[in-house]
Amino acid sequence: MDKHLKATVFIPVYNGENDHLEETLTALYQQETDFSWDVIITDSESSDNSVAIIERFAEQYGNLQLVKLPKKEYSHGGTRQKAAEWAKGDIVVYLTQDAVPANNKWLAEMVAPFALNEKIVAVLGRQEPRRTCFPAMKYDINAVFHDQGVNDAITLWTRDTPEQKGHYTEASFYSDVCSAAPREFLLHEIGYRNVPYSEDYEYGKDIVDAGYIKAYNGKAVVEHSNDVLLSEYKKRIFDETYNVRVNSGSTNPVSIVSVWRNSLKASIKDSSKILHDKQYSWKRKLYWLVVNPLFHIEKWRGIRLANRVEIGGDYTKYSLEKSRKG
Repeated sequence: MDKHLKATVFIPVYNGENDHLEETLTALYQQETDFSWDVIITDSESSDNSVAIIERFAEQYGNLQLVKLPKKEYSHGGTRQKAAEWAKGDIVVYLTQDAVPANNKWLAEMVAPFALNEKIVAVLGRQEPRRTCFPAMKYDINAVFHDQGVNDAITLWTRDTPEQKGHYTEASFYSDVCSAAPREFLLHEIGYRNVPYSEDYEYGKDIVDAGYIKAYNGKAVVEHSNDVLLSEYKKRIFDETYNVRVNSGSTNPVSIVSVWRNSLKASIKDSSKILHDKQYSWKRKLYWLVVNPLFHIEKWRGIRLANRVEIGGDYTKYSLEKSRKG
């Protein structure tokens, strides 16, 4: 195997012990490739056994670098750009601590699309929700990635019309749960914006706006869905919506009537899917028919709140990310 590093896998970690970290690293080190690769992990002051888990893999495999990063220095955009500076591989492959590669060809599939066209500067992998995922999130994930392309092929996306420039669209959709970009391009052309959240949305938008290509590889699969409780879901949605609002400069007010109307419509739509979902037992179907609508209500409450709060104010009490990281 060539000593030249084709890829560097980067994973930011915070309290990953009970968030699939060991499962993710185990699957990562089962990858089969015809190229050399290494791993960089940042840990942002985890209070659990994350560091011990990471150090065990580093000792076992020898190609893992752990960077201990103070929480105050971490940001989703800035740290990922910093990872590109640290990386030695030609391609930086971004993964989250809870995104588990679904098979031993995942890494090879994440790298493969770059050979198709020199204007491909972003690869998006497919996410499959966990079996424990609640229906509202499960069906949303399935729909988003179904719209990106077919499961067994590579789909190329470009910005089709000038009117879409600067807007979030299917062409610009991007997720750093499972993504990849050329290191030199990140460093010298278009990099990650130094934003606290939604850095992936911005990168996807920036590269297609500039005339480059995003490749969606339906064969590069990770198992991923957020292990979030009903009591946390409103805050989770708040984080996503608020930060997209900050980055885009666009506010979309949602009325209380819209919260209930949209929740009802989504719940009715999901109910049919739940009844026909072969992954659920009848007992589980009955449970989700009752509980799933509550997740839709919390989702739309979070969206409404994120469009009401003052930009730049203290939103700590509304944020799941801030409450978990302190």
